[in-house]
Amino acid sequence: MKKWGSFTLVMILTMLVLAACGNSSNTATTGNTDTTGAATTDNTASSGKAATLESVKASGKLRIGTEGTYAPFTFHDANGKLTGFDVDIATEVSKRLGVEPVFTEAAWDSLLGGLESKRFDTVFNEVGITEERQKTFLFSDPYIASKAVLIVRDDNTDIKSFADLKGKKSAQSLTSNLAQIAKDNGAEIVSVDGFTQAIGLLTSNRAQATINDNLSYLDLKKQQPDAPIKVVAEEANASQSGAIFNKGGEDLVQAVNKALKDMVDDGTYLKISEKYFGEDVSK
Repeated sequence: MKKWGSFTLVMILTMLVLAACGNSSNTATTGNTDTTGAATTDNTASSGKAATLESVKASGKLRIGTEGTYAPFTFHDANGKLTGFDVDIATEVSKRLGVEPVFTEAAWDSLLGGLESKRFDTVFNEVGITEERQKTFLFSDPYIASKAVLIVRDDNTDIKSFADLKGKKSAQSLTSNLAQIAKDNGAEIVSVDGFTQAIGLLTSNRAQATINDNLSYLDLKKQQPDAPIKVVAEEANASQSGAIFNKGGEDLVQAVNKALKDMVDDGTYLKISEKYFGEDVSK
């Protein structure tokens, strides 16, 4: 019995060591993009405070939350590299702050929660500037303007306006302002992680519509001119998007605003804008 008990103890200790090794491997990150959901170098989480210009400069990094699945704003190119309009803007802003951009990819519905829990210092992901969000967060000056458009299959003749969404299935990210437009018009919301999935549900007839960004639609039609979808309506007023931050990081927001203004003044913003859209999308 004594000999058997020793063997059991050795086995238990071995299992504990292996478990510890497995846990430690899940938290390691390398490079400037974390797509695993693991923790990155932390500017603020230990103190529970919002990222400030001082804390960002001290760490040498700006931790940026983004989807990575929302072309042409944040997506992966043919080589798997994270790219896009918002990614380029955030990278240039970081450069002008004198720090390294560190991107962490997450589904849209978890981005603002990740910001609030201090997993990110900011989110660059076409975040619409709304009164409701301003109650909780800070925004940079807007760096892009867009209109919401109603997209359906090209053979759909039932939906011609936002009002026609009543009782129809609309593929939307649950926490986006675009989902709210669909709800306000009586649509049944089918939850998706982003634009690509929404279009997939639409073309496969699992949803009858989606309300999305006109710039995303134009980019998709440029890449896939034969995509069987069409725009049947658009909002009259353009919405504006900006980088979003936790309250308490006012000096960081001011520094980002200066970087954005300098980018416009020296022509860098226009170059990035034309790269993805062929025109100035700031207005």
